[in-house]
Amino acid sequence: MGSQGRKIVGMDVDELISLLNKALADEWLAYYQYWVGSKVVKGPTKDAVIAELVQHATEELSHADMIALRIVQLGGTPVLEPKEWYNLTNCGYDAPVDPYVKAVLEQNIKGEQCAIKTYDKLMKMVEGKDPVTYNMILTIITQEVEHEEDLQSLLEDLEMIMKK
Repeated sequence: MGSQGRKIVGMDVDELISLLNKALADEWLAYYQYWVGSKVVKGPTKDAVIAELVQHATEELSHADMIALRIVQLGGTPVLEPKEWYNLTNCGYDAPVDPYVKAVLEQNIKGEQCAIKTYDKLMKMVEGKDPVTYNMILTIITQEVEHEEDLQSLLEDLEMIMKK
């Protein structure tokens, strides 16, 4: 941990680490939700949906990596026990028990909308107080917005096909 890197944070660093661990739990659960969804999804347009879910899973894993690294930079410890993800999560986890493409897409859209809200709050909290975390969150929220848009486009495509 760099001591100067911690000093430049103009807020309670322990509180920030706690909030980042909650976001880390969200990212791990989002990763798994995308990954497992890509394995079980069924129905029309499933190949396009699978490709998108796999890509999003990879990006969620990258978000988890960025957040874990930032937690360590701040002198904290990333959540160590996967069982804690459920206690820490902001957005929860929706198991794809209904593997139909529409249901899987709707679950993941809901997850992205929650992630966008969570990161928007966090970004506003650190703005002007922690430029490193702010820039990391800006990168993540940009991808989360893209994810929501991608999933909504796939859902619109599916709805167009079903009308024919």
